[in-house]
Amino acid sequence: MHRTLELTVPPAATDALSEQLKTLEDVIGLSVSRGASLKPAGDVLTVHVLNRGADEVLRRALAAVGDPQQLSVVTSELNSIIAPASHHVVDNDRDEAIWEEMESGLRHQGRITTNYLLLMGLGGIVAAIGLVSEPVPQAVAFVASAIIAPGFDPMTKVPLGLALRHWRLAWEGVKSALAGYAVLVALAALTMWALVAAGESSASALASNGEVQHLAHPKLMELLLAAAGALAGVVTLAAFRRSFQAGPLIAMAFIPAAALIGAGLAVGRSDLALEGLERFGADWGFILALGMPFLWLKQRFIHRRTPLV
Repeated sequence: MHRTLELTVPPAATDALSEQLKTLEDVIGLSVSRGASLKPAGDVLTVHVLNRGADEVLRRALAAVGDPQQLSVVTSELNSIIAPASHHVVDNDRDEAIWEEMESGLRHQGRITTNYLLLMGLGGIVAAIGLVSEPVPQAVAFVASAIIAPGFDPMTKVPLGLALRHWRLAWEGVKSALAGYAVLVALAALTMWALVAAGESSASALASNGEVQHLAHPKLMELLLAAAGALAGVVTLAAFRRSFQAGPLIAMAFIPAAALIGAGLAVGRSDLALEGLERFGADWGFILALGMPFLWLKQRFIHRRTPLV
């Protein structure tokens, strides 16, 4: 999708910035509404721009204004730009999320709220049930838990923050991940305890489950699957393709692995809990080890600018 950038700037910067933006090939449409914004006060420039030109628009806007405190930007997606005179330019656009949009999406999905913690807990319940289920319902449970629990986004904040040297973002990711996964592990433990108390499962059933053994002792192909899923998840976010995020989440095993930590503790099998922790750490390690260089390369060769905030 293409972009609309709504820039609110001080009146003194409007004319110079407008002239600069008019010269950019990737800017397909430009409108100026003088004095239209009351909060913040200023002129509003509405810019219809291709994805590949959004960073340049923001670079020039910041340079024209000088003080980032005097610049306000609202971004939105365009379903299409129909401009026959510029069709060859529009047709060659690329799929990229600007840093601010990627950070905003991660912040929304991974903020420590009641809804976030509830979804993490429900994902833990579903995954814990899957740990002691037959293969078909187990597969359904693992897929469902990966989609229900928003556990990928807070972990992805960390490599993004480190790649951009945005330490606050990285720290927020660590805090969100710790809080969310603490709830997930606790609810998984409670679920396993309830299943054992009801006679529906046992410590031996958990330990002997085939998929639990795969989680506890992953082979090379399973680790490669997780690594590919980790990188695919980061690429999906960077390419602004959130509607396809479920695929990478399903390929990874960090939700069932985290649930195994709680389930193992609930049945007194600290060895299983430790193995679940090791697998969870491996999957998060893939996100860090593969996500950081990928995002650094995006910054070095594509975006080439510091985020506005």
